[in-house]
Amino acid sequence: MSRRMSGSSLSDSRWRIKRSTSARTLGFPNFPPIQHVMDGLSSIPVENHLNNQYTRGFGHAPFVQALGDFYGPLFDRKLDVNNEILVTVGAYFSLYAATQALINPGDEAIIIEPFFDCYAPMVRYAGGTPKFIPLKPAGNADDANDWKLDMDHLQSLVTDKTKLIFFNNPNNPLGKVFTHEEVQALSEFCIKNDIICLADEVYEHLAYNPQPHLRIGNYPGMYERTITMGSAGKTWSCTGWKIGWSIGPADLIKAMQVVWQNSIYTCATPLQEACARSFRLEMERPFDGHAKDNPESYFRTLTEVELKPKREKMAKILKNVGLKPIIPNGGYFMIADASPMKKIIPEEQMDDSNDPWDYKAVRWMCRQKKIAAIPNSAFYSDGHKKQYENYIRFCFAKDDATLDKFEEMMVAGFKQ
Repeated sequence: MSRRMSGSSLSDSRWRIKRSTSARTLGFPNFPPIQHVMDGLSSIPVENHLNNQYTRGFGHAPFVQALGDFYGPLFDRKLDVNNEILVTVGAYFSLYAATQALINPGDEAIIIEPFFDCYAPMVRYAGGTPKFIPLKPAGNADDANDWKLDMDHLQSLVTDKTKLIFFNNPNNPLGKVFTHEEVQALSEFCIKNDIICLADEVYEHLAYNPQPHLRIGNYPGMYERTITMGSAGKTWSCTGWKIGWSIGPADLIKAMQVVWQNSIYTCATPLQEACARSFRLEMERPFDGHAKDNPESYFRTLTEVELKPKREKMAKILKNVGLKPIIPNGGYFMIADASPMKKIIPEEQMDDSNDPWDYKAVRWMCRQKKIAAIPNSAFYSDGHKKQYENYIRFCFAKDDATLDKFEEMMVAGFKQ
């Protein structure tokens, strides 16, 4: 196997855990998408037989037009939907197409930790070198926004080979939603150093009031150097559909289109049509992109009515068994300082691997307590894993029955 293809698969580990546990707090919703999304998909294939055939390779025409109409006002510009938007198999492939299109052998890419675990392998597949910088907790650090980026440290990573930076906002797994001052500083950094920004914004609609999600592509001088990536799976709670998109300047999107047309080529037509109709329906309701003040907005209902109470419940469960949760301001993950578990887990029941402590603790939870979670250090580079191995990631985008079961099992397994 090529050396570029070495490494473990966190995704495969998730599914092995899922099959062997009862309390499943892995990273996707287990409740149904909003009804109009489901209704649209069920009717589309029979309404028009062409919806079952190939569609435009770079994105189903009604879908890219809907994306342009929806995101144009949010970027304060009229988008050229044929040249500034690319639809891909999930935002995952948008990331892959971008790295393949933009990174040449020897180039460097900066990755802010914690990071979605595919970033670094994708850089390496393109022949590049990832360089890492962790967000560091400040003060009590019981809120995700207490974790800060050291801009002096960031500047020290720049060389004449630095090509791009990954910017995940809201951040997975931490749930940090970057403030105006932080996004402004990062935009100035990109402009100063002539760096392209890959803005992974798949959790854009999952920012909790009062903290707004701010698009770095909106900042002065940034649109022309930013590729903004979104996800239908995260937007409409249908992760199995694997529909994503990239929005950016025509020259960068064109490079991604070349990769796309020579690899996957097109996405499922009925899924794109369903997504187009969902965006159209949302556009019929007043929506300013982040405040979600309209009570009819799906995005407000999802975050403030459905997910925020689940976030509070997850925090309460974790605190009740002695863990120290870090409250996220975006997304549906919560990491917690699980070091108090070291007093509970019998040393002889931990495996003797050289893995970070959180990997071994999660495997113990899976084997002994049938509880699933993800080790936080999986989202860090090898050089930083040990510094952040006391944290574990949980997902609270679950129905009430699952959260109740999780609480019952956590109390039984860890309450002292």
